[in-house]
Amino acid sequence: MVVDELAVWGPDSAAVPRVDRPEAEAYCRKLARSHYENFPVVTWALPRRLHQHFYNVYAFCRWADDLGDEIGDPVRSLELLGWWREELAACYRDEPRHPVFVALRPTILRFEIPIDPFADLISAFEQDQSVHEYETFSQLRDYCRRSADPVGRIVLHLCERYNQRNAALSDSVCTGLQLANFWQDVDRDRDIGRTYLPREDRLRFGYTDEMLAAKETNNAFRSLMEYEVERAREFLRAGSPLVDVMPGRLRIDIELFIRGGLQILREIKRIDYRVWERRPTVSKSRFFTLLLQTSAATLSRRLLGRDGVQ
Repeated sequence: MVVDELAVWGPDSAAVPRVDRPEAEAYCRKLARSHYENFPVVTWALPRRLHQHFYNVYAFCRWADDLGDEIGDPVRSLELLGWWREELAACYRDEPRHPVFVALRPTILRFEIPIDPFADLISAFEQDQSVHEYETFSQLRDYCRRSADPVGRIVLHLCERYNQRNAALSDSVCTGLQLANFWQDVDRDRDIGRTYLPREDRLRFGYTDEMLAAKETNNAFRSLMEYEVERAREFLRAGSPLVDVMPGRLRIDIELFIRGGLQILREIKRIDYRVWERRPTVSKSRFFTLLLQTSAATLSRRLLGRDGVQ
């Protein structure tokens, strides 16, 4: 956990150690390889020349995420995220100090990544400290725009596929994936005091605040979840043309993410939207099937010129 390293690298450190680029890159590489995420940062589909750059971006995101979620004190988290924002600005002034930014600076220069997606991510983590429910879907979509979409835009820069059309497709995929994750984790998020189901939608389907507090599964809740699941599915399908603009084997990674998100939505429907009682997941055997289907579909499109994800 990166918060354990604040004594060395944080704003209150008596003397932050100076590191050169190889040392900084090794730091990011170790962080990315050792963390507890459910999937590797670098997959077999990613060209080796991009591995270190992905490690550097991941390390930035990991630090920002942990400063937002692992401190346990919203006021202190805001202070530390403000410090992280200052470190980001220093990096863009060519004055990197923290090892993450020493490593990230060459990546930023090589791929001409603007500061906006990094700053947007910090902004979303800052919002998490005070906003725990959303009144409208417009507000939730704005949160996704800053918490999910920036990652896709950074990846487009790293893969040298960034343009406005591709960015819009990527935004649609990233928002769809985040919505799928929200609807998968309705119960878990409620337990930590967060509710992503927009209140306007809940009331539209007759799911009251009292029902929400009681985690009640009824017809109103099923109708609400059916609506939210279909909206997430529309985002994923709308972004599926992104697969065919990505280079080489990365198409498989992107399509697998999309198919995985769609499968989670199918699982939610399969359990009759009873997400209060059971967390829908994709089994290992089903994931392997998705991988085979994705590989076959990618080959088919290459041979026959077909587009899109079904």
